[in-house]
Amino acid sequence: MENSSDNPYADIATEDLPKVDNGADLKKLDEEQLPLLAENVRRTLIESLSKTGGHLGPNLGVVELSIALHRVFETPKDKFVFDVSHQAYVHKMLTGRWDKIHTIRQYEGLNGFCLRSESEHDCYGAGHAGTAVSTALGMAAARDLNGTGDHVVAIAGDAAFTCGPTFEALNNIAETTKKFILVLNDNEWSIDRNVGAIAKYFHALQTSPTYEHIHDKAAEFVEKIAGKTLRSLAGKVERGAKNLLFPNVLFEKFGLRYYGPIDGHDVDLLEKTFAFLKEQDEPVVLHIITEKGRGYEPAKGNPMKFHGLGPYKTETGETPPGDLPTFSQIYGETLGKYAQDDEKITAITAAMPNGTGLVGFQNLVPERYFDVGIAEEHAALFACGHATQGLKPFLTIYSTFFQRAYDMAVHDIGIQNLPVRLCMDRAGLSGDDGPTHHGLFDIGYLRHVPNWIFMQPKDEDEFADMLWTMANYDDGPSAIRYPRGAGVGAKLKDKPELLEIGKAEVIDGEGTDVALFGLGHLFELAVDAKQQLEEMGYSVSLINPRWIKPLDGDCIEKFANQSTVICTLEDHVLHNGFGCAVIEYLNDAGINTPVERIGWPDEFVEHGKVPILREKHGITAENCVRKVLEHLPEREAAPKETAEAVA
Repeated sequence: MENSSDNPYADIATEDLPKVDNGADLKKLDEEQLPLLAENVRRTLIESLSKTGGHLGPNLGVVELSIALHRVFETPKDKFVFDVSHQAYVHKMLTGRWDKIHTIRQYEGLNGFCLRSESEHDCYGAGHAGTAVSTALGMAAARDLNGTGDHVVAIAGDAAFTCGPTFEALNNIAETTKKFILVLNDNEWSIDRNVGAIAKYFHALQTSPTYEHIHDKAAEFVEKIAGKTLRSLAGKVERGAKNLLFPNVLFEKFGLRYYGPIDGHDVDLLEKTFAFLKEQDEPVVLHIITEKGRGYEPAKGNPMKFHGLGPYKTETGETPPGDLPTFSQIYGETLGKYAQDDEKITAITAAMPNGTGLVGFQNLVPERYFDVGIAEEHAALFACGHATQGLKPFLTIYSTFFQRAYDMAVHDIGIQNLPVRLCMDRAGLSGDDGPTHHGLFDIGYLRHVPNWIFMQPKDEDEFADMLWTMANYDDGPSAIRYPRGAGVGAKLKDKPELLEIGKAEVIDGEGTDVALFGLGHLFELAVDAKQQLEEMGYSVSLINPRWIKPLDGDCIEKFANQSTVICTLEDHVLHNGFGCAVIEYLNDAGINTPVERIGWPDEFVEHGKVPILREKHGITAENCVRKVLEHLPEREAAPKETAEAVA
């Protein structure tokens, strides 16, 4: 919490603070109770998320905004569309879910984003940036067609205005509806500090001399209009808003009336402003200035870390150190070292330098590091430009986020056979973040595109080898997928190895009953399944496929002809995944060896801890064993070593 000298409510016991979980009770609170409610919300968030992890910083910054919105509007009749919606924890607390906030992002608990199936107050589910303005405009247009009187409010952070969809929507608002409220929540951060011309533009608005006294002038303005009749408001707005409006700003060019910037932590000012804006018959944008992490010193001091994190100590904000470096950390540091020796290597990210580990690259070769903002399509095309000029661009984007640039993968990179190196972090299950962030579809959306090669490492050392192989592959586009978090702890060699394109690694090729193909980080499950089967008396081969495309056809044929059954294991949906590629290959070769597959089902997998979800959906060595046993005769178990033999 903030120091008691900075926080006038520090000495008040939490149980003495007001608590509400519905709009009706919220509207009954007196104005002087609202700061106390905000204090209770912050305390609850800080305490609850210290155990579960989550998006702490963004939610601490929108406490007063959320309270004001629910005081003025009425959900679910009125619609709040949160961009990304990772900042909707307070909204959840004020709509019947306060007592469940301790379950956020936990299996069978509250989702970390808005979820339509979770509550009628969540009018739209999202987990990626840049969707709110378009969606809210669609809702407003539908409202106009249906003749209902509800209000639609889009709440978007300043980083969302680097997204193409946001600008596409802005281009259509004034032509589509006369009643639309857009809240620009400006805190200068997305996950990392915002970059580019838009960020500089918003900063210029904040630092204008006019803004030095904006709070007082804005308060004076809303006090003047509060309680007046609609008939007299129009003229007063034009006169009273002169000190609030910056002429010829970006939004006015799009046909939106711009108000602000105002203090996003003054709940009384926000409430009165929203009461005014809801009566306007023209699209409006309200620019509010908020502080990410407000009310918690560790989050204020390190907004990047506290955007989204795991459990932490409430007193200090400290998080337990990981035992092993993550794939992201290894990626940034390894690629940075390669770039020091190869001046053609560049690294590109879409607003995720910390999440992708590229901070390590930036520290080593800052002149060849590029953050283009939340703009995956632009990032892909930007990489294409690098490739056409003889550079070696490493395009670094989460698997789930690269879905937005799929057209570029086909149309721009694939057709032109450009040597863009696509590095997809968070491939596979992303656990607590849920279906919007699971990277379970990239094999399916990429393996059928001509010219691409595609790989996945079984451990950290092979990861470094694959990055080296990509750095030295200039014949076309290449892609690699790798998981969130740490690997198995494999030590990196002093010098990386150049891998043969399309050549699998056979770990044990003697088995005649079962051939296990364990792709990527599920290789460890294949190792476990092999041990279980051998203890039952079966002969098992173990293969690290390495290559999703091109497949090692000779290897697949060899073990299909040698074995009774094949089993593939992958951290991907089964449809159009690696196992499907193996089945297709064998079918074309006229080989009828049965293939069992371990992977995720044809559904959007819920959020929860990875071990829980793997167990639920059969992503286990035990399920692999069960599946292959259906094709095998019973065997006498292999004799176990005696204690004396072991000794």
